Amino acid sequence: MDIASEVRASYAFVARNFNLVKRYLSWEVVFIVFTLVNVLTIGFIGVATGDKRMVLYLVIGALVWRFLSVIFHEVSESIQWERWEGTIEYTFMAPIRRTMMLFGTVIYAVLYGTINTGITLIVALLFFDLTLSGANILTGLLVLIISSFSFIGLGILAAILPLMSTERGSQAAHIIQAIVLLVSGVYYPISVLPEWIRPLSVLSPATYTLRMMRDALLNGRSIGEMWFDILILGIVGFALIPLAIFFFNLAERHAKKLGKLKRSG
Repeated sequence: MDIASEVRASYAFVARNFNLVKRYLSWEVVFIVFTLVNVLTIGFIGVATGDKRMVLYLVIGALVWRFLSVIFHEVSESIQWERWEGTIEYTFMAPIRRTMMLFGTVIYAVLYGTINTGITLIVALLFFDLTLSGANILTGLLVLIISSFSFIGLGILAAILPLMSTERGSQAAHIIQAIVLLVSGVYYPISVLPEWIRPLSVLSPATYTLRMMRDALLNGRSIGEMWFDILILGIVGFALIPLAIFFFNLAERHAKKLGKLKRSG
């Protein structure tokens, strides 16, 4: 199969996922309303302190987490969606490289996450007096883009779980997402965590993302001042993706060998 055909096949996964959004539009409305209320609730906690910087601290955490968690969720749930729709056998029998299938899923996740977070940001601006004077927007955007690769890799690794366990794989992926939320300092500094759980924050890429985003937007730090942390985060992300794809291929062969792709629901 030539490259153009593979790219078109990859785009088909993007289009299909957006068609699923339209198919379940009422649920999408429910999820976006829940997200908006959650972000506004967190923001109003900051308002109650009377500290505008605290409001911005919390809103930055909520928005960054929303973007990264959407990417993780959409990629990690891609296999489970195939089961729910009853298309998992057909998808894995299709003449398309698995890398291109995952690429289409990732492109959709990034686009969906960008739209979703953009809507949330617009609503947050209507409710809160957010001032970004002195913020380094360029550095913040670069950090967010580079951080996406780490969460794409984590999402692909988590997508393996529904292949390995048809009943509990998806639930395990949600547990991973919840643990990352807990230890990464989304709404509070990691220094408030108990000492026995604090080492887990070192393993979460979200910890470094949030710290650098806040440094860029609250303190105006530049790329040059954070180049080493940005480089390390980039290396982790770019190394994690091929590693995740490798393990995904192993899990696929294992699932096919045991006949786990036949199950749906």
